[in-house]
Amino acid sequence: MGEPRRASPDQARLLRELLAAGLLIDTGEPGVYGHGAEFERIRLALERRLEAEARARGAESLRFPPLLPRRQLEASGYLGSFPHLAGSVFAFDGDERAARELEQRARLHEDWSELQRITGVALIPAACYPVYPAIAARGPLAPGGAFIDAGGAWVFRHEPSEDPARRQIFRQHELVRLGEPELVAAWREEWAQLGLALLRALGLEPRLERANDPFFGRRGRMLAASQREEALKLELLVEIAGPEPTAVASFNRHREHFAEAFGVRLADGSLAHTACVGFGHERIVLALLRAHGFEVERWPERVRAELWGV
Repeated sequence: MGEPRRASPDQARLLRELLAAGLLIDTGEPGVYGHGAEFERIRLALERRLEAEARARGAESLRFPPLLPRRQLEASGYLGSFPHLAGSVFAFDGDERAARELEQRARLHEDWSELQRITGVALIPAACYPVYPAIAARGPLAPGGAFIDAGGAWVFRHEPSEDPARRQIFRQHELVRLGEPELVAAWREEWAQLGLALLRALGLEPRLERANDPFFGRRGRMLAASQREEALKLELLVEIAGPEPTAVASFNRHREHFAEAFGVRLADGSLAHTACVGFGHERIVLALLRAHGFEVERWPERVRAELWGV
């Protein structure tokens, strides 16, 4: 296991302050935190706000567990692009002798991984992934496609860090559009502007920029360059604890990638295009706490009104 990514002085100071204030709860594992009541109060208000925005624009609400069938992860292409971030689920499948060996090693905090076997499920790496096979199972899309609100799902990525804004497990509020190419592309652009407006209404100062995913290896560097050049991924960046602004939302065009992987087709039988929007719950809450302070009752009235209507 690699060492966790080190935090900058400002990031380390912010983490200490969040823990001291009870907003975050330390688990002893980098990038894995509990939430105090006030942190969760803000996060839930943000989730309701995002749900309302999606519902007002005709989204269908679907919810999925934080586990994905391993065959779906394999079909998605994720393991080819991000093997360093994936999390598989293993479980014990041995006899009594092996069970005693596992117990002894675990008690001594020794390696007991060889005594387990991979299961049929994996930790979900992006909240949109279960949407594509679910929609494909319905058959060809009706004209106009589908707009899905997958909610604030738990997402796992193996990148331990001492930066409080970079987590191994977090909530990603995912919206997914499936349909004709022009419709999907226009939807992605619309939500990029809606995201900008929402974060500004919350008193933040976001900027929208082209970005790329953290693809693995030399081939990955070529994919990243192409993704950025073609503006397939946009991100909203906000100051949290530096030294660089942090991405708190992303707006992604997949073209036919997921439709081909899972068989999502238009009424005429051709492959659909897809796009997704992801809002990072915890990162947006951290940005709000940094911008407005740890005492919510002292936040600007207009910001509180956006989240709680008061």
